[in-house]
Amino acid sequence: MIEMTIDSIRMSLMNYQRVVILKEREGERYLPIWIGPAEADSIAIRLQDVSVPRPLTHDLLHSVIDVLGARVSSIIVNDLRNDTFYAKILLIVDGKDMEIDSRPSDAIALAVRVEVPIYAEESVLDKAGILLPAKGENGELSEDELSRLAPFRDFIDTLNLEDLEKS
Repeated sequence: MIEMTIDSIRMSLMNYQRVVILKEREGERYLPIWIGPAEADSIAIRLQDVSVPRPLTHDLLHSVIDVLGARVSSIIVNDLRNDTFYAKILLIVDGKDMEIDSRPSDAIALAVRVEVPIYAEESVLDKAGILLPAKGENGELSEDELSRLAPFRDFIDTLNLEDLEKS
């Protein structure tokens, strides 16, 4: 498992879809994951430390886990099948480890609330991770990277990758 950080949340100007971009904590690969607008807003609200008058869904989930005496230890983006990402929320309940199946967007929204690590399986990064071109290169992605990004092509074409490198 590779520890990830949230690099940014982006929106395609062509179709207004959102993508959360995770980055290896100790590496250079990025992992773009399509997410819904509600989940994107939920992650962004917490990252920007915006207070809301009533709990959002992920705040409620955090409260329920807490009231039941469980604790979130981490989340893992553990699989990519048929262009769909899968995740697990790892809980500790009565001293025992439990895994809860989750959409990555919900798992990430919960992780930022409880401030736990976000991981990705190496196999997921091998399938969908991208490397930004090194400085001084022509700024183009390799054919191999472009083929792995096929599900994200329309969105990626609207991104300014140099902005990612700066943030």
